[in-house]
Amino acid sequence: MSEPRDEFDQFDDIVDAETDRDPDLAVIEAGSRTLRAQAGPPQGDPVPARPSDPEVDKALREVETELASRWGETKLEPSVRRIAALMDVLGEPQRAYPSIHITGTNGKTSTARMIESLLTAFDLRTGRYTSPHVQTITERISLDGAPISAERFIETYQDIKPYVELVDAREEFRLSFFEVMTGMAYAAFADAPVDVAVVEVGMGGTWDATNVIDASVAVVTPIDLDHTDRLGETPGAIAGEKSGIIKQGATVVLAQQPVDAAQVMLKKAVEVDATVAREGMEFGVVEREVAVGGQLLTLRGLGGVYDDVFLPLHGAHQAHNAAVALAAVEAFFGIGADHARTLDIDTVRRAFAAASSPGRLEVVRNSPTVLLDAAHNPAGARATAEGVSESFGFSRLIGVVSTSSDKDARGLLEAFEPIFAEVVVTANSSPRATDVDALAAIAVEVFGDDRVVVEPRLDDAIEAAITLAEEEGEYAGAGVLVTGSIFTVGDARLLLGRR
Repeated sequence: MSEPRDEFDQFDDIVDAETDRDPDLAVIEAGSRTLRAQAGPPQGDPVPARPSDPEVDKALREVETELASRWGETKLEPSVRRIAALMDVLGEPQRAYPSIHITGTNGKTSTARMIESLLTAFDLRTGRYTSPHVQTITERISLDGAPISAERFIETYQDIKPYVELVDAREEFRLSFFEVMTGMAYAAFADAPVDVAVVEVGMGGTWDATNVIDASVAVVTPIDLDHTDRLGETPGAIAGEKSGIIKQGATVVLAQQPVDAAQVMLKKAVEVDATVAREGMEFGVVEREVAVGGQLLTLRGLGGVYDDVFLPLHGAHQAHNAAVALAAVEAFFGIGADHARTLDIDTVRRAFAAASSPGRLEVVRNSPTVLLDAAHNPAGARATAEGVSESFGFSRLIGVVSTSSDKDARGLLEAFEPIFAEVVVTANSSPRATDVDALAAIAVEVFGDDRVVVEPRLDDAIEAAITLAEEEGEYAGAGVLVTGSIFTVGDARLLLGRR
């Protein structure tokens, strides 16, 4: 092997040092694509490291411990009662700025990041709230395109803590982890202050904690089956819950949807007198070409056509996310309704060229190429598989997979089966990780016994996959894809030095 074994030896220390991260209920879409297997990792890292100051790191861990003592994101009450009470005692900080609210099943975080990049390029001060985080909790709250500092995160928590405790004392149940995080984000945005907030729902829409804002633009990324036990068993039923973010008189930017989901969204828009912009009708992708390091797009926005737009993310779904992001920003500026014009093309090009989406087909090592992708449902896995096939010339691809126990592991594995020569089944550091033996049994049914390797530890699984890839020879073009959960990606990022 070209890399020494000891690069994985600290796995247990790394996991022990990390506080428990919360479940990936914000559905993570398959993400960014890199054109060639030989392409190096992106410059810089938008994911922050742990604080270097021991005292700050200690204080951050204390905050994380307090937050972790609350209901996690898997335990929910379908109500905004508690978060509304918190907003009330905080003085309604979420009303101090306009907002763009994003729901859907796949594509939310990448779309949010692109919207943020566009707004920042037009000299607006932005706040972005997304979830879950890849490695560090501070990723969830961003100002001006970057995660807030650990110091500011701690200060924000301490500022709202007395009000959180006040609401806790009044309510039957304490505020949940996600509710407190949402309160922190809205307070941090008001304190900054920001010109506009870009807010991704945690799950659903109507009763999601983020839904105490009255966004002028509601974005709905593609809807598919996920969290069916909470949201419904059909796209239409899920759309009914997600349509709750569409507010009176807003503009709704709809990505391409299943017919029943689109019907539900359009009906809700009519009920609240919202303006609708539909992908494939009012806006969309006109043309796309694979390019070195990304893709070159021609997008039709609400105000006109934008050509020669370079996006450093790969896959057709990312091009569609870009079209949705562009339409959302146009709608925010009143283009297509109040103004019949386009945004400045050079600014749009600059914004998209700066877009990033960590943990979405992210290259973290070469020779062989190791990719990380947070796809964790069948729809996301299919998009990832299509992106790999389009953007990489792998002669052989080895998968490393660990899923969360409440996800459709079979559907995910079936989506990857056509592109994986072999799959290494493992477990990530989350207590919600699927039991390795149970996941292996499903993998054997999908791949056959001769194509499945079982390694309970993620470090051993990555090493095994690299060994299998290197059997092809240094220049054969084999690769490794680590996927199945945001937890898997976060752990692998730490192991492979992206920290």
